[in-house]
Amino acid sequence: MPVKTSPQPTRHARNPNARAWSRVLSLVGIVAAVALVSTVSIAAVGAWTFTSKVEENAVDIHPEQGEEQAPPAIGALEGGFNVLVVAADNDANQSQDLYGERDGATLNDVNMLLHVSQDHKTAVAVSFPRDLIIAHPECEKGDAMSAAPINEAWGRGGLPCVVATVSELTGLDIQYAVSMTFDAVIALTDAIGGVPICLTGRVTDDNVVYPDENGVLQHLDMPAGITEVKGGLAAGFLRSRHGVGDGGDLSRISSQQQYLSSLVRKMKSNDTLGDFGKLYSLANVVADPQYFTLSTSLTKVDTMVSMAQALRTIDLNNITFVQYPGTTNDPDYPGKVVPTVDAADQLFALIAADQPFTLGADSQPVGSTTEPTAPTDPTVPEAPADPSVPAEPAAPDAGAAPVLDGVTGSTAQQETCAVPFED
Repeated sequence: MPVKTSPQPTRHARNPNARAWSRVLSLVGIVAAVALVSTVSIAAVGAWTFTSKVEENAVDIHPEQGEEQAPPAIGALEGGFNVLVVAADNDANQSQDLYGERDGATLNDVNMLLHVSQDHKTAVAVSFPRDLIIAHPECEKGDAMSAAPINEAWGRGGLPCVVATVSELTGLDIQYAVSMTFDAVIALTDAIGGVPICLTGRVTDDNVVYPDENGVLQHLDMPAGITEVKGGLAAGFLRSRHGVGDGGDLSRISSQQQYLSSLVRKMKSNDTLGDFGKLYSLANVVADPQYFTLSTSLTKVDTMVSMAQALRTIDLNNITFVQYPGTTNDPDYPGKVVPTVDAADQLFALIAADQPFTLGADSQPVGSTTEPTAPTDPTVPEAPADPSVPAEPAAPDAGAAPVLDGVTGSTAQQETCAVPFED
């Protein structure tokens, strides 16, 4: 897609702490989707109350179509679906001590699209860098633009405009959408009881402040090894830019993918799915308007339950987190991300066709490493092959999934460790 015939992108002088914090919210993309698992229990404990709470604050994401009609329940439709989750810095009640002073600009700094295939066997969550330079359609509060950062969409028409912008970029029909506030991540993490995070070394970041369990503000300082993060500490880790990777903004995506993978593994474990209290707490977080606003198409319990049932059946190896492919090396847009068109086109062609794919050898994000597997026991030798038994020839893999190069990410099954930033 062309990007060089555009007006100069709008620049916003914003508190860097606020910009850093907003990146943490991309974790809720998959959280919001997987959190729908919790609604399976809602019917037994008060579905009407839940529905009433979310309907009061719901948004029509397709106002141009007139009165929005909710798509059929996913289970009945037996088809795929797309959910866009957006985090915008528009919470007037947010803490300035933690998130920085608001400067009046409302930007959708976090945008994540979850696609579930028609057969409910695969899912792909795509994170869009907030400074991705793309074309924008005409919206309620703005004319079409040939090139501007994706995070300007909210100010041009709220959640419906973000949906229209991402739909035009990807070519996908987006039936459902969720927007969320800053405090949602703390509430969600507490509701599930924390998430284990692996670090290859000590991670510190004096630019990040978070409240500990006693409400005392702390700077991020995490030891090497496995730490169960929750609440403010989870937010602190996911906010950190200077503590992980190469110290750049995009390197935080690897930390977020690590967190999301660990979160999904826990959500799909028997421990979490079998804990009624955690499920109900998670459902109440999603229903709380101070944390989430749902599209009107996503307010029905039967739709959410059907969606949850679809998500529960997907194998962890078939849930993939990727970043929209782009480059920061375009001299016409310093400090911005310009799409890598060929890789992006291939990615969304595969998604639209529900074609499973694997990521290439260069897919490991900056600031992340694959967690070492447990060593084998050297005292138990491997049984030697019997020379009298002919070896079975390897069968050709006719159905091998295509390899997608130029896209970074990981599957939910992959266990990774964050790599500390070193000057």
